[in-house]
Amino acid sequence: MTTLKLEIVSPDRLVLAEEVEELQIPGKAGYIGVLPGHTPLVTELDIGEMSYKKEGQSQYVSIVFGYCEISSDRINILAEKAEKAEEIDFSRAAESHHRAEERLSNLQATDIDFDRAASSLKRAKTRMEVSKKTGNAHSNE
Repeated sequence: MTTLKLEIVSPDRLVLAEEVEELQIPGKAGYIGVLPGHTPLVTELDIGEMSYKKEGQSQYVSIVFGYCEISSDRINILAEKAEKAEEIDFSRAAESHHRAEERLSNLQATDIDFDRAASSLKRAKTRMEVSKKTGNAHSNE
């Protein structure tokens, strides 16, 4: 089976280096599917869930902004933040989600940065959803 070399790097570490069969990434304009032989492309990434298949099994990563370079046999992702599903602390993500919701519910406050709070909410929600995919997350929802 033809595969792609996937590397994800964040400012503090190499997050992932795998041979994968396919990939879905959260691009700024929507999700992009990538298979071996893809046309070369460079795109900006948004906050979202990245998924890939390795040996027929789906794996998940939380991505927070960055860039992706795609060639016919390689994908390089430079992410502001990236976490594999099994690395995410669900309870911490849930606490962040709750704090962001509280900030957004208080729109009359003049010291609230709406864009930052909305971004925090999206990041926390993505981390929670990705964490749930491992079966290790326990939700109090």
